[in-house]
Amino acid sequence: MNFDELEIAAIVPCHNEELTVAAVVRDLRAALPSATIYVYDNNSTDRTAEVAAEAGAVVRSETRKGKGNVVRRAFADIEADVYLMIDGDDTYDAAAAPQLVEKLVSGPYDHVVGCRVDTQEESSYRPGHAWGNKMFNRVTSMAFGEPVSDMLSGYRAFSRRYIKSFPANSEEFEIETELTIHAANLRVPQAEVAVGFKDRPEGSESKLNTFSDGFKILGLLGHLLLHERPLLVFGLISLLSTLVGLGLGLPVVADYLRTGEVDRFPTAILASSLVLIGVLLMGVGMVLNGVLRGRQEVRRLFYLQLPAAPRP
Repeated sequence: MNFDELEIAAIVPCHNEELTVAAVVRDLRAALPSATIYVYDNNSTDRTAEVAAEAGAVVRSETRKGKGNVVRRAFADIEADVYLMIDGDDTYDAAAAPQLVEKLVSGPYDHVVGCRVDTQEESSYRPGHAWGNKMFNRVTSMAFGEPVSDMLSGYRAFSRRYIKSFPANSEEFEIETELTIHAANLRVPQAEVAVGFKDRPEGSESKLNTFSDGFKILGLLGHLLLHERPLLVFGLISLLSTLVGLGLGLPVVADYLRTGEVDRFPTAILASSLVLIGVLLMGVGMVLNGVLRGRQEVRRLFYLQLPAAPRP
């Protein structure tokens, strides 16, 4: 497919990627000759910016630490028809970029995720990463009703109307989670493309901390569940509270019906309180769900005001 009529922006977030960024830029240039490649340097202490510029990229900087801050800045600054995002660590197959762009514009889709396929004999995933990714995928798929295969992938293609309707509240590596859930909430047309994935070259170090960043992603997922699926969250807590209350209270009621006396006042008070709390929580969930419906309609109407990506 000929992409010459499309304005394509390839965004490469980088922090201390001196060893790898040149290869990413060169591979992107070979795969998408018409694209403008933007390398966003995020407080690097090495020669990332210089190496990227020498390789032919447009180099910009974001001083607020964190990948989420870089993505927010890039999405706000850059105007294009199609956006491609790829990490600067040379772990993703940059040669697959045309496949993501072609999938996006031929759909047309608003969001295409490059789902990682390990291309090495020994797994390229760090211990715990594969398990954590699968867990997040399952939770997100069940909660938001959209099948998700690789929600933490940093290799994606977007339409302009997706980018300009995306709030980008995350600061660090939670940004991929936010991108995935934004697509699920808006119910935008989206697709997945299998892409090669390999380990970092020797001497290059990952910036992702398995536990601290994993807890941040989990925290963001919980936050988004509370705000975007309030009826589900409050409904489950309400059900739990009500069931515990009934479990404690029914024996007390049975004793009263048999003897005419209430011998366990503390248990009766606790049981009735738990049932009452369950009813109140369900009411809160229903009210918040109504508020959510209004927010969803506003977001959808804003999204629809933006033009879809033109076909080449």
